[in-house]
Amino acid sequence: MNISKHIGLLLLIIIFFSCETKLINKEINTLNKYAQGFEIKQFNNYKKITIKSPYPNSGYDLNYFLVNEKTDLSQFKSTDSLIQIPIQQIVVTSTTHIPMLELLDVQNTLVGFPNTKYVSSEKTRILIDKNKIQELGIDSNINTEILIDLQPNLVMAFAMSAGNKSLATIEKSGIPVIYNGDWLEKTPLGRAEWIRVFGALYNLDKKADSIFKNIEIQYANAKKLANNSKNIPTVLSGVMFKDVWNLPAGESFVAQFLKDANTGYLWSDTKGTGSLQLNFENILDKGKYAEIWIAPGHYTSKEQLLNSSSHYIEFDAFNKKSIYTFANKKGATGGVIYYELAPTRPDLVLKDIIKIAHPELMGDYQMTFFEKME
Repeated sequence: MNISKHIGLLLLIIIFFSCETKLINKEINTLNKYAQGFEIKQFNNYKKITIKSPYPNSGYDLNYFLVNEKTDLSQFKSTDSLIQIPIQQIVVTSTTHIPMLELLDVQNTLVGFPNTKYVSSEKTRILIDKNKIQELGIDSNINTEILIDLQPNLVMAFAMSAGNKSLATIEKSGIPVIYNGDWLEKTPLGRAEWIRVFGALYNLDKKADSIFKNIEIQYANAKKLANNSKNIPTVLSGVMFKDVWNLPAGESFVAQFLKDANTGYLWSDTKGTGSLQLNFENILDKGKYAEIWIAPGHYTSKEQLLNSSSHYIEFDAFNKKSIYTFANKKGATGGVIYYELAPTRPDLVLKDIIKIAHPELMGDYQMTFFEKME
């Protein structure tokens, strides 16, 4: 009888601890509101990040396990990608990653970057000038010797396709590489939401969540303000390259900006999330009388536009000085601020476009990225 009681008690203890273990290992998902390219799962002593689109048409996911000193490493396979957190030293490969580091106030952990001359942020430029951040060459052909000598905890990279030899060499050296697919997101807020990935890497999940929610609120408030205007100006965008005019497709994130700013983008009904390539006659037929021309490529002045093609003078927006460019606002060494900051701060981009389209709504607001082309 006593033996039976002991066996029964032992079984209860086993069941209890089994249930407790299941409870401990129960996953908690970080649900994204806009981003489609990543997923974060929180466990008791580790996190799992899944990158769903490491590059266009990749056809597979990449999983990373973020571990700490309390994590039982025996539960992982030898082939699992483990990353020790919080990150102490990092290399990033796109200027779009830098604002996210700065918003989390961890820019001091950045030890290397390719093409540092394109970095515009004053905070990070100070670190570059003090040689706290090493130049790593060209992003498509990173100097792997210098990078490996730096021994970062992580390289945050992006890829256009599979088979990047530099990144493969880095991974073989034992340095983890995360493929960041923020640039593949289809919505402005989807791109900005990737700050949650950086938050997870630095154990700053709550701070990242708070930062993103503030950006989301600012964006929503600006969109609501724009909808108060009954005036919906027609908009032309893009520019010619040789004989082809490149402009945003109707389902692109740029078209979303123009829609949320309550403008009449003339190609809003087209399909696709990337660019359209049309001939000049098609553009002139539809856009000749557009009230506003936004983002004419890399051109910084009307004179530059005319030097490239005399046909631009046929547009009303050209003759009425209603062209707005982001190409003029640059950092100290020539990097275009828009390319660096805009993906992280879509709320500021939207406010700029509202200022252009509905100046009466924005008072003395000073634009962050755009300015009128002279």
